[in-house]
Amino acid sequence: MTHPVYINDLSVFLPNQPVLNSQIEDVLGRINEIPSLSKGKMLANNKIEKRYYAIDPLTGKFTHNNAQLTAQAVRKLCPYPGFTPGDIRVLCCGTTSPDVIMPGHGMMVAGELAVPPCEVVSTSGICLSGMTALKYVQMSVASGASENGVCTGSELSSSFMRADFFNLAVDPDADISNAPILAFNADFLRWMLSDGAGAAFVSNTPNPRGISLKIEWIDMISYAGELATCMYAGGKQNKDGSISGWREADSCKDAVNENLLAVKQDTRLLGRHIVQTMGQALGQIAAKRQLTPEDVDWYLPHYSSHYFRDKFYQAMKETGFEVPYDKWFTNLSYTGNVGSASIYIIMEELFKSGTLKKGEKLLCFIPESGRFSHCFMLLAVV
Repeated sequence: MTHPVYINDLSVFLPNQPVLNSQIEDVLGRINEIPSLSKGKMLANNKIEKRYYAIDPLTGKFTHNNAQLTAQAVRKLCPYPGFTPGDIRVLCCGTTSPDVIMPGHGMMVAGELAVPPCEVVSTSGICLSGMTALKYVQMSVASGASENGVCTGSELSSSFMRADFFNLAVDPDADISNAPILAFNADFLRWMLSDGAGAAFVSNTPNPRGISLKIEWIDMISYAGELATCMYAGGKQNKDGSISGWREADSCKDAVNENLLAVKQDTRLLGRHIVQTMGQALGQIAAKRQLTPEDVDWYLPHYSSHYFRDKFYQAMKETGFEVPYDKWFTNLSYTGNVGSASIYIIMEELFKSGTLKKGEKLLCFIPESGRFSHCFMLLAVV
């Protein structure tokens, strides 16, 4: 027997003041002390106007680590009067970039929160790690193993994006106006990714007052068994497309010299597969769930750049699942791409906007380019 599962509250923590486009290099630094000439073109493609960094712009020092960002989001949850982190029965935290290799990110967050003994789980990955955290909590509550849970997605992307930690695979000042996808190999990430955390409180009972979001289903499809690695960190790509991890370096010094800590992306694979596999996944899931575009009142997509907006729309149209733009809701332009936290940030704003009506259905979409995986989630306003 499974129990219905509800999201009763969502919270977001975005550190410090928003960073405008003109301020990015002042905070992250300039590579080789030279301003990038591709910055304007990349920002024109992604249409991000503001983002957040857990960095003090005056000192260049971090103001928060990843666990602290996440803990701040959890503390902001208020599903009912008097709620404290001590009420959490299961805590599951997903991130692309944990502070340490071990122990797990969830354990570090639990330590920041100083919670009493409870179940703590960490999920890894890239953008989908926030959704695998949510699905774990959903399954725990649905099975009756837990009466409630908190899941999170968080990123400290600026740690990879600082000038001294960033290595360009191609000339950052090359002309990309005719092929913007190629710029993803260079400094797309520096103008895209940002820091922050989101959290959700999940329960087996809905809110007694106000709305809740009933989780109808969460489906994920990965093409990792068929497609090569596209986005990665902690390794290097070999000539045959395989990835050698940092453990294979001869020494710690060699790992650093080979820049194995940097985030890298094979943009040819990205352009070839990210939209195509999205259409495949949507078609398969829609058929499985007998979902039609008419069932969707709100479409909440997390895409890394406005560049992909029309491309995903066209893929949906070709799949026979066209959702008009007036049903789309995103806040990419003023929060930036916060990876695994982005879908929480999107849901939180809409949840607290006062515009949702009981009976409406929300379809959420989260892609991941690491090795091409996609998640779709259907929520009902109750």
